Amino acid sequence: MTTTPRTTVLFDLDGTLLDTAPDLAWALNKVRAGRGAAALDYALVRSVVSHGSYAMTRIACDEPEDSSAFEQFRLELLDVYADNLADRTRLFDGMGNVLDTLESTGITWGIVTNKPAWLTDPLLERVRLADRAAVVISGDTLAQRKPHPAQLLLAAEKTASEPVDCVYIGDAERDIIAGRAAGMRTVIALYGYLAADDRPGEWGADSLIDDPDAILACL
Repeated sequence: MTTTPRTTVLFDLDGTLLDTAPDLAWALNKVRAGRGAAALDYALVRSVVSHGSYAMTRIACDEPEDSSAFEQFRLELLDVYADNLADRTRLFDGMGNVLDTLESTGITWGIVTNKPAWLTDPLLERVRLADRAAVVISGDTLAQRKPHPAQLLLAAEKTASEPVDCVYIGDAERDIIAGRAAGMRTVIALYGYLAADDRPGEWGADSLIDDPDAILACL
């Protein structure tokens, strides 16, 4: 594969840069426990974490999605999670070295996530990444979210980068759709929160990687 140096690396957050599933699964099961329900298997929860609070509530709450009980469960999940944002969350193994290498070689990196800022910002503070990322675009920064490319285009603008000189790394199909629509090179993080029925090889990404260490080889 022919590689071209890239000036800006943009990461999805949950399931790509940070392993947030342990805290999210704990919060989900705590809400279930408060309702007398058994804990869900961690692997099941992990597979839907990248799809947000609605997806997590669908697997954990038996109420109809358009019901007040469903929404109450979802909001309680977010409240519990917000109080326990980084108790178990860590960079994926090898990601610390990746970030250190990017910074030492002058490559700009940032974050583009659908996670809302009221969760993203304190989480990044807790894991000491807030002052390291050159740009952070959250799910409510703009009216549009991934798979729309607007967030990624804004990240490129804020880092004074051309989209063609950016690579976007994510673990969900919407990440690849957004990255391609923005004109960026795209990489699928296979170590992330993929479900058993996901078909990442069909998403049209430029590269698929099994671990963070492989990111550097893609640049």
